[in-house]
Formats: sequence, structure tokens, C-alpha cells
Amino acid sequence: MEKRNNISWDEYFMGMAVLSSLRSKDPSTQVGAVIVNEENKVVSIGYNGMPRRIRDYDLTWEKGEGLNSKYLYVCHAELNAILNARNGASLNNCTVYVTLFPCNECTKALIQVGIKEVVYLSNKYEHTIETQASKKMLDLAGVKLRQYDGKPISIKVGE
Repeated sequence: MEKRNNISWDEYFMGMAVLSSLRSKDPSTQVGAVIVNEENKVVSIGYNGMPRRIRDYDLTWEKGEGLNSKYLYVCHAELNAILNARNGASLNNCTVYVTLFPCNECTKALIQVGIKEVVYLSNKYEHTIETQASKKMLDLAGVKLRQYDGKPISIKVGE
């Protein structure tokens, strides 16, 4: 039988996370997340965006201060993926593929629902206190952490 040039599970799921990130309206940081169970079945998908029933441009996407800061409003991709799990699907022992290393708030949620592994694409905030807290919590909770090391992913939509 002829060997095919198939992509790995990691490449497949991280590709889905990258594609999902393109749904985000955030002009500076688009993030996608895919939660997969032990049978390599997708349980849920999310991207960073405004809460449901709030239009994408009713609130700011700026990094400003006070009430003019997106950080007060945006739901992160990991949290959306947790909340989007259908029919009460268990996330216990699942793996999350995420395009950006999870913040400390998302890390708490991932641990609480039983995620066993976090696979991340980039860690552009690795020197922040929030990322250090995330790593500490993941380590203490026994959650496996690894950076994606598969083929580079490039997705272009609607040029």
C-alpha cells in the first residue's frame, strides 16, 4: 500500500483551532480553541469574542482603560469552548488545542472541567505574571502542557 502524506492528529486539531480563530473580530489577537476527547473526537470549539447577544461592535476592541477596554468584555476562546460543549458532554480527560497559551482565568476553568492536556501554538505573553500563574496551576493540577511542534499551519480565507 502506498504511503500518503497525511497530517497528524496534532496538525489536524491545531489547524481547526487556527481556522476557528479567524472568526474572532479582535483586531490584535485572534484566538481559537478545540477540545478533543480521548477518542480524537471534537467535543467543542471556541474563539475569542463578545458574549452572546452582544453584537461584535457594540463594545470596544481597544486595549484602552476603564470601560473602554476589551479585557472587561471579551470571552476567551478556551472559555467559549468550555461553554459551547454540547449536550452536557464531559470535558474530563480531554485535550485542548489553543492558538495562544491560556491566561490564568482560562487555566482555572480548564482545570475545573478536567482537561488533562493543553497543546498551545504560541506563547507571546510568556514573561507575564498571568502566564507564570497559569504554568504553576497546570503543574500543580497535573495537567500536561506542551507546545505544538507539528507542520506550520497556514490558512487563508477569502482573499
